[in-house]
Amino acid sequence: MLVEFRVKNFRSLRDEQVLSLVASKDKTLKDTHTQATGISAAPTLLRSAVIYGANAGGKSNLIKALQYMRGVVIESATAIQPGQTFGVQPFRLDADSASQPSEFEVTFLLDGVRYQYGFAMTAQRIVGEHLLVYKAFKPQRWFERHFDSETGKDVYDFGPGLKGPKNLWEGATRPNALFLSMAVQLNSDALRPVFDWFSNRLVIFNELAQLSAQVSIQMLKEAGGRRDVCRFLTSADISIADIDVETRRVPGQAIHFDLVAGKTEVRAEEMEEHRLRFHHVTEQGKAVFELMDESNGTRNLLFLAGPVLDILSKGLTLVIDELDTSLHTLLVRELVQLFHRPTVNTMGAQLIFTTHDTSLLDAPDLLRRDQVWFVEKDQDQASALVSLSEFSPRKNEALERGYLMGRYGGVPFLGHTLGLKH
Repeated sequence: MLVEFRVKNFRSLRDEQVLSLVASKDKTLKDTHTQATGISAAPTLLRSAVIYGANAGGKSNLIKALQYMRGVVIESATAIQPGQTFGVQPFRLDADSASQPSEFEVTFLLDGVRYQYGFAMTAQRIVGEHLLVYKAFKPQRWFERHFDSETGKDVYDFGPGLKGPKNLWEGATRPNALFLSMAVQLNSDALRPVFDWFSNRLVIFNELAQLSAQVSIQMLKEAGGRRDVCRFLTSADISIADIDVETRRVPGQAIHFDLVAGKTEVRAEEMEEHRLRFHHVTEQGKAVFELMDESNGTRNLLFLAGPVLDILSKGLTLVIDELDTSLHTLLVRELVQLFHRPTVNTMGAQLIFTTHDTSLLDAPDLLRRDQVWFVEKDQDQASALVSLSEFSPRKNEALERGYLMGRYGGVPFLGHTLGLKH
């Protein structure tokens, strides 16, 4: 489970911002909305968190920052070539920040062990990297790396907790590659869980990694998966009794976006083409529809069904930008509540999402105060992330009204009606 994410000097996030999933001492909805960890430093973690903010306020940049960190971990040892620069974007509205490194750090729990991993980077190279492992209360520093500008070399400090040919991994690590990623490429069993958390246990959907039907379609090809997907759609009051899938291979083109390098490539590939047929049944009759006959909301819910069911079954962390896009507010609520049901979310899965749907703030028993965050820009156009808990709202306070009045920040200033004259 994700414990905390820190980022500094990335896009509009100039100063260090911290998104924490550590639950407060508030006992409200504790049995459903939090997960016990057995670790004294973070005894309970939140199963979900929502981030509000005005358009261009920076909430999407927070998601992109986590996504960028994930991309560097996964690709720096393989996809990035020697001498190639990164596509990282520091805060550019002041000269000092534009010349400083961007910094990223995550803390997460995996199999009862807390890992704290982070790095700092410029467009040219990695300038710092570290990993702390908490197998007991006191942390073990497995490795630390920093760039010495006087010698032009990386300096490493290894702890006894990291086993394996560390000097070999150090020698193979390029300036524009992470030590973590290179060591895993060279078969480090000890560091593999950290790499795999980014690769397999952190799932992000946004404009750069959009939802597709592939996971849901694979589930629909199996009897059990088809039953689960249809049940998921039926729970959202969509009258779909069954879904057929016909698959064939056709020539086509695929777009590959290299997030780390900031490049896009179009490749000719043979692709699978799927035809979906939806069997609707009501008291008045039944009919079969094609995918394009369904509403955007139904299609998006179908695309979400496979990933969400997979994430819940494996206890992964799902991050979605603009969850409410083409989804009715009641469907968004139902989706959030899935992560809050201990009978469904038995593995500690988490949902982190951005939205403009303010009605969620006052939905009964949907969110705790510590699950709500706001992002807004200051006069320097730098984004700041603030928890609702910091405002200490009253138990029965009308949160939606307070938010729209600007009490907690994160709303646009609409002076003179968007600049239009009366």
